[in-house]
Amino acid sequence: MPIRNRFAELLPEITEWRRDIHAHPELLFETHRTSALVEEKLRSFGVDEVVTGIGRTGVVGLIRGRSNRSGKVIGLRADMDALPIFEATGVDYASTEPGRMHACGHDGHTAMLLGAAKYLSETRNFDGTCVVIFQPAEEGGGGGKEMVDDGMMERFGIQEVYGMHNMPGLPLGEFAIRPGAFFAAADQFEIHVEGKGGHAAKPHETIDTTLVAAHIVIALQSIASRNVDPLHPVVVSTCTFRTESEAHNVIPQHVLLKGTVRSHDAGVRDLAEENLKTLAQSTAAAFGATARVDFQRGYPVMVNSDEQTAFAADVAARVTGKQTRQAPPIMGGEDFAYMLESRPGAYILVGNGDTAAVHHPEYNFDDNAIPTGCSWWAEIVESRMPAE
Repeated sequence: MPIRNRFAELLPEITEWRRDIHAHPELLFETHRTSALVEEKLRSFGVDEVVTGIGRTGVVGLIRGRSNRSGKVIGLRADMDALPIFEATGVDYASTEPGRMHACGHDGHTAMLLGAAKYLSETRNFDGTCVVIFQPAEEGGGGGKEMVDDGMMERFGIQEVYGMHNMPGLPLGEFAIRPGAFFAAADQFEIHVEGKGGHAAKPHETIDTTLVAAHIVIALQSIASRNVDPLHPVVVSTCTFRTESEAHNVIPQHVLLKGTVRSHDAGVRDLAEENLKTLAQSTAAAFGATARVDFQRGYPVMVNSDEQTAFAADVAARVTGKQTRQAPPIMGGEDFAYMLESRPGAYILVGNGDTAAVHHPEYNFDDNAIPTGCSWWAEIVESRMPAE
């Protein structure tokens, strides 16, 4: 396929971009260097229009095809931000910023979309407009929502939108996708347990918040095991258990619990929130304590549109010469969900091979996946908007 041959030629250059981004990770909306690099590259490619400041530090580029009889406008999105993790890869292009690293492959996503933008700007072999979207703050900041709220879809006339994420464990260069609910809604909770502190030698004179909080942690597991239909996945994880004292002989007055709830169904999401609050408060009350629950809804369920998913899977099969795999539901969150709420589209996984998992200090994006990922981006545009 000519597209793949061209990306094989471009691989050293795209790899250089990726490793430069990797060495200079930026968090959330503070992607100033990365955004500037993306802007500079797009302008150097001859992209027709480059707009910055969408969703604070997002960058959008418009590439017009040889013709526009179809009037179609397709959006392609990559994320740019890193994670607050100390890198342990040992590569010579490792993070130069202690406590920050590209542990999820957003450096690879950005580089691949830049590579596709370069190719599409060179060839223009399509009838319509391609909008390349470089988004900040996917890792918890909701940058996708901010770009949508900034009117990106309406401003550029985007009709469909496509995204991609690398996947460790999936063979290098292969693809996987699923229609419908794909990535989970990602919500957060804090439970503040208040009792009566005192001396550990006199527990009968206290209301032991450590004991109360431990019972709450256990009780919350009944949401998945006893409250929700087992065919509807939900995950409730208590990840922080913090008392106000570190002494060996003090029963604390206050305990803070923090955690996350992941679900794939709006009804299950509502049920989990309601039951979490009821269980925490009633369990605390049974011991004479109180529990204040702060529940914060995060990213919604990411739902792939049926038609666009079938199209994206077909494109992937043509690029690789292999059948696109059926991906399982994923309990991680993904703020591309906001773009898919705004426009039909699809999100696909590209294999990163046998590597460390994402969000791990030894994770590294495999540059050998670049030609395949770039080819998928380009083929989406050329197949959806074929030149006349």
